[in-house]
Amino acid sequence: MSLVKIQNIMSNELAKRVFLTRPPEPPPEFLLNDPTDSIMIGITKRFGVPFTWTFSGLTNPHIAIVGISGAGKSFLVKTFLIRASYIWNTNAIIIDWAGEYRDWVKQSGGTVVALAKGDYLNVMDLSGMKPLDRAKQILTSLEILTDISDYPEQKRLTIEAIEQTYLNHGFNLAAVPDPKREAPTLKDVITLLEEKVQEGTYEYPAELENAVYRLRQFAREGEDYFARKSSIDLGKLASSGLVDLDLSALPDEKFRALAALFVLQSLKEKMRMEGWSASKGLKAIVVLDEAWKIANDERSDAIMIVREGRKYQFGLIVASQNPTDINEAIFSNVGTTIMLRVKFEKFMNYLQSSINFSDFIRKEISRFGVGQAAVEMSFQTSVQFPETFIVDRIIGEIPLDVYTVTVGDLLNQDELGDATIQKEYYLEKIDLNNKFVEANIASDVVERIYKQLGARNRLVDARGMAQIMTGEGCSKDAVVAFFRSMHFPDTIITRIFMYSGVT
Repeated sequence: MSLVKIQNIMSNELAKRVFLTRPPEPPPEFLLNDPTDSIMIGITKRFGVPFTWTFSGLTNPHIAIVGISGAGKSFLVKTFLIRASYIWNTNAIIIDWAGEYRDWVKQSGGTVVALAKGDYLNVMDLSGMKPLDRAKQILTSLEILTDISDYPEQKRLTIEAIEQTYLNHGFNLAAVPDPKREAPTLKDVITLLEEKVQEGTYEYPAELENAVYRLRQFAREGEDYFARKSSIDLGKLASSGLVDLDLSALPDEKFRALAALFVLQSLKEKMRMEGWSASKGLKAIVVLDEAWKIANDERSDAIMIVREGRKYQFGLIVASQNPTDINEAIFSNVGTTIMLRVKFEKFMNYLQSSINFSDFIRKEISRFGVGQAAVEMSFQTSVQFPETFIVDRIIGEIPLDVYTVTVGDLLNQDELGDATIQKEYYLEKIDLNNKFVEANIASDVVERIYKQLGARNRLVDARGMAQIMTGEGCSKDAVVAFFRSMHFPDTIITRIFMYSGVT
């Protein structure tokens, strides 16, 4: 066979191999953007191209981030916010469910607002909205957070009471309000309903009393964080640089979700009123981290904001360890999805069905190390290349030191097969520091613990961690507080002490 013929056969065979003729990442001109109008994320794995993110060619500026604890999720969010501030002077509000970003925001010179620690938000505030529209938003929040949808009469009574309260305070329901006029509070709505109860003339008194009870849970003395005059101006916060809205001290998920819904609703209206401007980049980014109640409900403003797209230069970052906490509508509509390491089969199935990436990408995601990611981008125009590609490492502002604590050897056979139980816990150093502070461990003791962890290559099982901590002088209570701050189940904490020899 001639050399020419052999070359022809080889060329024909190679042409059939899509991974060579159409490599699994976008061309460099779609990845490497104007450095004055884009954010550096990392280097692609296949061809080593610097990937700088900008939304100018994407369907919208919104981002979904998923990945197990310690995969680099919060590190990516922090890096993104810092660089957006440098490049576009972007403001950022973090709706911080667990207080995870609080210390970092303080260290970065930002503002921390702590609800339930002296700060209040009045959910009846109008933020420039017509009272009729605000009343509908309040009712939508109650539908998401309570069972009011199952009781049409209570639903009707509640919205009528909200509207009547605005009227009683001199507002025109269908008009943009005078910004100087002070809004009523949820307590005023409850008072109005209680007066109806006292009158005793309503045909269904039980329905009326239950409507009162449902609202009272957000207005009890000592827990009236949303039923008093606001101490926070959300309009100003949206243009105050880096802001952490710390919800961790609120009593439960329902209160945190109400705060998050109200903030999203108010910021969305602010962006609508300000409208589009010709400036580059993003005016503001809102981070919604681990807010499953908000990110999963079809009626949530998180989904409405994502669907409205790019109109207002207002970006939303939705981040979670559990992809199923994020509604498919978000994955379908965000301009960018960033997938760090994901382990559980059901999570991978959900992601793949939502985003429709290849089995090759799926396999890569399951094997990622810390800081590696698959990125999916939705371009405005039709493209002839894969929109999902791999970033070999996220390049951040600070070293990504990750410590791993394993518990697999403490689990029984049933627990080992339970996909909802975490076998490994990954913590960046800044987050591990926060856990030590929460457990009231002195800084000199922390330094000694880090030396021991370093000698073990930053990998330790839970029993070994307990032994290191007690060996350096930590009390049993401090060790328990440390593991609880990492959300270890009490059954696992009991086994740690049972099998480690720590007393």
